[in-house]
This record gives sequence, C-alpha cells and structure tokens, in this order.
Amino acid sequence: MDARERLEVAIAERIVILDGAWGVLLQGRGLEESDFRGERFRDHDRDVKGDPDLLNLSRPDIVTSVHDAYFEAGADITTTNTFTAT
Repeated sequence: MDARERLEVAIAERIVILDGAWGVLLQGRGLEESDFRGERFRDHDRDVKGDPDLLNLSRPDIVTSVHDAYFEAGADITTTNTFTAT
C-alpha cells in the first residue's frame, strides 16, 4: 500500500492529526552556523544561520529527527521543512 492509500484508509477510519511547527523545534536545538552550512555551503559568502531549508541538504539527520518527533507524539502527517523555500 502506498502513502496515499494509507492516508485514505486512515482518514476513512478516524480523524488524522497534522503537525509541523518546524521553526520552534529547530530553534530549540541550539543550531550553530556550521550546522546550517555543512560541507556543501562551507564557503558560502553570506550568513546562513537560521535558514531552515538548508538543513534539508546540510543536516538531513536533524530534519528526520523532527519528523520522527512529531510521529512519536502522535501526528499522522507532518509538513515539510520548506518554510523559506518559497
């Protein structure tokens, strides 16, 4: 069963929970400039601290841990970490 089918089954059975206040959880982790830069943006000429979308590339482990935290808290669906991508 793919993700869409699983979601349709869950919706048919009960109210599903969506959550995803990414900024709060990321800010609470005390991330440093180096976390946002990673190797890929190591030599970027501008300050990147606080740009959460970069973490998708530089620290996917942090992004995954936020998703996992929401699921462990009971969420069925999470939003994406793309706040500044638009």
